Parts: sequence; C-alpha cells; structure tokens
Amino acid sequence: MASAPVVSIPSSLLLPLRVEGLVKRFGELTAVDGITLELKSGECLGLLGPNGAGKSTLIRSIVGRVIPDAGTVTVFGDRADSAGARMALGWVPQDLALYPKLTCRENLEAFGQYHGLRRADLKTAVAWCLDWAALTDRAHEPVKNLSGGMKRRLNMAAGLIHRPKVMLMDEPTVGVDPQARNRIFEMIEKLRGEGISMIYTTHYMEEAERLCDRIAIIDHGRIIALGTKDELVQNAFASRSEVLARFANADDSVAAWVKERGGILENGIARFTIDHATEIAGLLESAAKAGHELADISLRKPNLESVFLHLTGRELRD
Repeated sequence: MASAPVVSIPSSLLLPLRVEGLVKRFGELTAVDGITLELKSGECLGLLGPNGAGKSTLIRSIVGRVIPDAGTVTVFGDRADSAGARMALGWVPQDLALYPKLTCRENLEAFGQYHGLRRADLKTAVAWCLDWAALTDRAHEPVKNLSGGMKRRLNMAAGLIHRPKVMLMDEPTVGVDPQARNRIFEMIEKLRGEGISMIYTTHYMEEAERLCDRIAIIDHGRIIALGTKDELVQNAFASRSEVLARFANADDSVAAWVKERGGILENGIARFTIDHATEIAGLLESAAKAGHELADISLRKPNLESVFLHLTGRELRD
C-alpha cells in the first residue's frame, strides 16, 4: 500500500510565532507560568504588565537567552533554535546592546556580520537601518557621544539589521523623553506598514493603545486577558460605566467603605462600576452618611487602565 504523500505547508501560511505551555522558573520563583499565545501575520501583539510580571523572561525564552523548563516555541513552524527561525526572528533587548567606542555604522556592520551578511548585502542593510533610525547623518559618530534617544534607535536598528519577518521589542522606549518616544513610535509604525509581525512589551498604557492590534495583559507570569482594546473593555465591563471618586482624606475608614460598596481604592481615588448614571446619587448619599468628604467625582467609560486595575487590583506601575 502506497504511503500518503507528504504535504508541505508554505511558510506564508504558518503562524509567525507560536508559544505553547512555556514555563520558566528561577529557584522557587516561577517567572513564566504556562504561557500560550500566537502571533498573527502582520500583527503587533502587545504584552502589557508591570515590571516583574514576566514579560522580559518570556521574550528571552523565545530568543533562547534563557532555557525554558517546559513548553515549545516555533517560528513559521520551525523550532525557535533552528537556523531558519533565527534568521526570521529579530530581538531588541530592553538593555542597550551596543559597542560604545564604535561608530553607528561600525556597530551595524558588526551585528550584520554576526547574522551572516557580507559585502553588498551588508552595505545595503546598514544604509537601510541608518535611514530607518534617522541616524544617517550620525553614521560616523561613536555611540558614546549619542543622546539616549539616539542610542535607543540604534539599538533597535541593530536588532533589525538582517531584516527579520518577526520582531520582539522589549520595552524599547525605556528611559527616553517624550520626543524620542514619538520618534520610536514612527519607526515601529513604519515596520507595521511593511507587514512585519511584532511582539511589543511595555508597561505604558498609551503605547499599547497606540501601537498594538491585540493586547495580552500579563501578571505574575500568566496571561490573564487577551484581545483587542475594545474586547478587553467589553469583557471586563460590558456596557457599564466607571465612577472615579477622590476623597479629601482617604484613611482606613474610607478604604473599608469603598470595599463595602464593591469599589477599589488606589492612591486616594476610589473606582466603582455602575450600570446607570443615576446610581451616582446613591454613592454620594452613602458617602455623606458615612461622614466621608468627597473632593471630586467623575463618570467615564472604562479604558485599558480600568481593565488592568479591575483584573489585578493594582495600578500598572505598582
């Protein structure tokens, strides 16, 4: 009996990245706790969570800088440690990975050679990266002389020198000013326009909202919610609204009252979810009877920050 023919699936039809059941422990600490996720073609998937949530450990596990204790990672169907996967995968680490005494061009040439680029291919890649990072006029400047924002842009360019199809960006805007952050946003949006698939880790709400198609909220090494911004808000709050109440003196008695009313108190601001705006009157009356002085109260539609606080009970930057 003839065996069935082997059908080869084109790489274009395979997921750019799939992580399944990934676990990484450091002694008694489980930094990544059974994470499974898929990155779609041309998608920017955000990993949103506070420092220490496990975002960087997950990224470093994907690129092989730490060895996971369990789980699998595939890039276009290939194991992440295969030659094909390594060429398809680019990584921008959170910490700067540059040679301070070398020029911008020399840094890019060095990283290009690490990835096997030579002669005309290397020259073309370096020129593209310098232009993408807006550093062409600084090509011969030693890295040690660059501003913090320029170093960040060069760090990103170094991770992209081999023109990978999948990019992992681990908090690339850490430590930069708002102007430099906006320039980095423009660079990322240009990559998105070219169809590059990306995972973008951040602990800034505004970055996730601006850049990401879907957002995975990660806390204590686990993904606790995944979807578009609108899906996350809908799943957490449905059609309800959020009331924010600031108290003149947010002491223990206020905290107890807020908890009793089903709210969350953070930094002197109480958050409640309500079905109808008319419920605000009941909150005001209850606060007055309890002797709590309100300094301000407002009604708004829930946002991504509301979702994070609702799911974790704490603010993102805690």
